[in-house]
Amino acid sequence: MKKTQEERVKVSIVIPIYNVERYLCQCLDSVVNQTLKEIEIICVDDGSTDSSPEIIAEYAARDPRIKVITKANSGYGNSMNRGFDLASGEYIGIVESDDYADLNMFETLYKIATENQLDVVKSSYYFYFSKPKERNEKQEIVSSVLSGKTICPTTSFKSKMEMVEFFNIKPTIWSSIYRNAFIKENGIRFNETPGASYQDASFNFKVWCCAQRVQLLRDAFLHYRQDNENSSVNSKGKVFCVCDEYAEMQRFFNQHPHKKGQLEYIKNRIKYDSYMWNYERLAPKYKYIFIERAAAEFKEDMADAKLDKSYFEWYKWENLFAIINDPIDWHTKNMMDKGKTYVEKWQLDSQLNNVYNSNTYKAGTIVLFIPRKIKGGIQCIKDHGFFYTAFYAIKKIYRCAGGK
Repeated sequence: MKKTQEERVKVSIVIPIYNVERYLCQCLDSVVNQTLKEIEIICVDDGSTDSSPEIIAEYAARDPRIKVITKANSGYGNSMNRGFDLASGEYIGIVESDDYADLNMFETLYKIATENQLDVVKSSYYFYFSKPKERNEKQEIVSSVLSGKTICPTTSFKSKMEMVEFFNIKPTIWSSIYRNAFIKENGIRFNETPGASYQDASFNFKVWCCAQRVQLLRDAFLHYRQDNENSSVNSKGKVFCVCDEYAEMQRFFNQHPHKKGQLEYIKNRIKYDSYMWNYERLAPKYKYIFIERAAAEFKEDMADAKLDKSYFEWYKWENLFAIINDPIDWHTKNMMDKGKTYVEKWQLDSQLNNVYNSNTYKAGTIVLFIPRKIKGGIQCIKDHGFFYTAFYAIKKIYRCAGGK
């Protein structure tokens, strides 16, 4: 017997789960209590060894909308693909198991998506901190100019740099809902490379390459946890995971050759930003082996005519060339600059402490000094950077307070 219109699932919510007993109840409570009732909740347990399976079972016993997939540990990408394959809803959403959603999230996104016949609607989100004091910091993903407007990622922008800016928006796949038929018709799947991370990058890129109707919102609903102690930022195994995501994007182009051309230039432009981000986040002992690989990849892209200068800001293009030409020299100079910055910061802290401890330190002196210097300070930051400006400013304050 076919389901009536009212009984059909409007949104399938996929929750990938692995050893998150500490946060799981908060996540599940936020999903089962959504104001949109026509949902199915797909919990995918990736071989958890803590009490997560028992928690899932408790919730599933109380709520028939919950479907449970239990499998051996095979990674995030496989969990997401299994959940998406099972999804029967008109749209699919994602809530990570250490995050939580506002109760009106899926009702709001579904209403916007259906009224505008969207492939994707993506909202802003909150950074969520549970300690030392609970707080949320809103992260807006879009300007007021684009907010709420229906756009096509590949045809709506007048300039190359506008398109780059759009494709560079943080993936935030968990602050979005996707039309189920759109995902399946285009064969959009997550990278299942064993041990992979950052699979949201290639998934989101494929979505933008295929979507025809998208809206971005300034409203935020999803609370993205920032203090999960299981984060593995400094793991050597995570050094090259970002590379796997861009290899997955290239495989997508090989499967859909008609989407090459401009989109391949876009891919390699945002690849530059992603690789620079990855380099900066790595522990120092891993930086060189990563930048060596990055240089080799970009050198190959250059030889294959997959890099286009017109998609880069001039200084990023010059930096990319420096990396390609001599990654050892680039890395050495970068680490020397970092060392200089640390020394300057230490000097700033030292002089600032002297100011605070000075007998001649008076609030009035500082209050009068700051407004006069704000305008020049802003320009100085633009011209010379934050640490140079701060160092200069502290010396001025120090002299005002009686230092030498």
